[in-house]
Amino acid sequence: MRIVIQRVTTASVEIDGQIKSAIHEGLMVLVGIEEADTKDDSDWLAGKLVGLRIFDDENGVMNLSVADINGEVLIVSQFTLHAMTKKGNRPSYIKAAKHETAIPLYEHFCKSVSEKLGKEVKTGTFAADMKVALVNNGPVTIWIDSKNKE
Repeated sequence: MRIVIQRVTTASVEIDGQIKSAIHEGLMVLVGIEEADTKDDSDWLAGKLVGLRIFDDENGVMNLSVADINGEVLIVSQFTLHAMTKKGNRPSYIKAAKHETAIPLYEHFCKSVSEKLGKEVKTGTFAADMKVALVNNGPVTIWIDSKNKE
């Protein structure tokens, strides 16, 4: 399971011309799930996400988590995070999980983040054609893969 985390001042997801979800200060998170992923991967990433200290403290040092600042989280499914680009110029998505694996894990991840954060997270809609807008604050962008825990 892979996540790309962006520290944002605002972020939103639009589907069919309508805003589905929007947040202010917090984290915009793209989630990619592969067939080999499990709930353990999901729970580990949720803990890393909520505890990640990438917000400034009173001294301007990145020392606070999204929970510490009472920030918001927007989570969007993103199968292209598992694109394989070794051969040719057209990415292969063969490692990306099929819907029957990915949807339950995506939902579990969102629930786990919500529980650890102590508030509801905002989401996109799985497999929808989404338009994602954000203002990356910093910019701060971090990539974490549950297969690289060490």
